[in-house]
Amino acid sequence: MSISIKNVTKIYGQQKAVNNVNIEIKAGEIVGFLGPNGAGKSTTMKMITTFIPQNEGEILVCGINTLENPIEVKKKVGYLPEHNPLYLDMYIKEYLLFLARLHKIKSPKERVKEMITAVGLEKEQNKKIGDLSKGYRQRVGLAQAILHNPEVLILDEPTSGLDPNQLVEIRALIKSFGKDKTVLFSTHIMQEVEAICDRVIIINNGEIVADESISQIHQNKQNKQLVRVNFDKEINLNQFKIKGCNIKTEENNTYLFSTNTEIDIRKEIAKLAVKNDVLILEMQIIQDNLEDVFKQLTK
Repeated sequence: MSISIKNVTKIYGQQKAVNNVNIEIKAGEIVGFLGPNGAGKSTTMKMITTFIPQNEGEILVCGINTLENPIEVKKKVGYLPEHNPLYLDMYIKEYLLFLARLHKIKSPKERVKEMITAVGLEKEQNKKIGDLSKGYRQRVGLAQAILHNPEVLILDEPTSGLDPNQLVEIRALIKSFGKDKTVLFSTHIMQEVEAICDRVIIINNGEIVADESISQIHQNKQNKQLVRVNFDKEINLNQFKIKGCNIKTEENNTYLFSTNTEIDIRKEIAKLAVKNDVLILEMQIIQDNLEDVFKQLTK
């Protein structure tokens, strides 16, 4: 496992910020880490990156214990915090060269040039960091996180404050990094997770409330079957009665059929349409999206 968190608890005073959390993330996974503000996301990430210690439990990064050998863990991890800390008076190249030497990277100039190209900073590379837009500062943050070629990337709100074009570009960068690295990143943008991630972990009040693949998340949590049907004309609801099924009328000859039974009601709807001389223009299964599941689990 790239990241192994076992029975981890973090206490601030009388408050349990993280309570008995267990997470296993394999090499090469891109995992979205979701939760409301104050749920424990940033605290968990800070513990993984050894910035703060846990009170209880064990965290291993690439098999290395975070409490016993934090320096070796830092060598394995690239970290972009929520509030991207940069030296605003330094030039981009100057800043990255400074970090490359701290990491004792061989051929630092070549590596810095490679990272500037990787994150799309070529046109801005001769500017001071303080003169950059938020989007380009995030690119500098990503460059410093991957500069030493870590096995694990921890990204806390990496797309916060970016415009739509920058969002697309940063998402593409994160996805490309995930081809040969383990990526754990937090965000409040659900579409981002669905576009990038293999798996989602949701934390609420310091406890893990969901840990599933994206495909599993899309399956309706209550096993409720929802089918939206658009007919060519208004139907008589009494002629479309199906046992255990409710029908809700929507606009433009559209109806929402819902049931908790295991019967595929699409077949029954099709039979009744033929029987009552009604044409089905469109039939669509409605599934829970990630935002719906998030709301259900974090109310």
